[in-house]
This record gives sequence, structure tokens and C-alpha cells, in this order.
Amino acid sequence: MDTPMEFLTNGGSGRVNRKWPDEVKARIVSESLRPGVTVQDVAERHGLKPNHLSTWRTLARRGKLILPAPEDATEFAAVVVAPAETTQQAHDVERAEIIFGAVTVRLERNASPSRIVAIARALAASA
Repeated sequence: MDTPMEFLTNGGSGRVNRKWPDEVKARIVSESLRPGVTVQDVAERHGLKPNHLSTWRTLARRGKLILPAPEDATEFAAVVVAPAETTQQAHDVERAEIIFGAVTVRLERNASPSRIVAIARALAASA
């Protein structure tokens, strides 16, 4: 019996499934959340499909993937200053409010900058 035999070395599909540690996923998701960066660009840079990265972003929004603290502890948020609806004096205002879509967050009196940043991060992650 001298029949030749052939073997497939890669299982025939040519596709390799990679396992990504949560720390790496979190770093890539964090990179994709920076202003001016697109999911497509970040996915290509890391050899991912954009929908794969979008799935990781969803996990982060749901709290199932913990993102690292930003490299720069100082973050800025866009602020729109609008005229007051009433003639109330500035010293009469008791609490600041953050309005994000249909959500209004009323901050405690004299909220610290770190508290405001933490709330802004949580809102941005839920977007």
C-alpha cells in the first residue's frame, strides 16, 4: 500500500483565535475613547476587527471591563455657558448641575474637582 497521504497543518481555516488579557483589552478600549480617535483606526493599529473592539467598549460601559486610570490625571470637559433663565444671583445657587442628554446630575454643594471629573468619566463611559 503505497498511497500518498496529505495532512492539513492549520486545520483548514487559516484563522487563528487569539486570547486577549483583560488588561490589554482595557488599554485598547481606553485608547479608542480618546478625542479625535476612531474605532477603525485603533482596531487596525492592533490587528482587530472594528466590531471586536466595539464589543469590548460595550463591556466597559457595562462595567465588565475595568479601564485604567488616564495617564494624565487632569482631564477637561466641554462646558457651555448659557445665560441664566432667572435673575437669580450667583451666590444664591446652591448646587451645580451636569446635563447629559436626558440625564441631569445635581452635584452636592462645593463639589470637589475630582468628584466632578469622576462623574464626567462615568457619563462619558456610558455614551
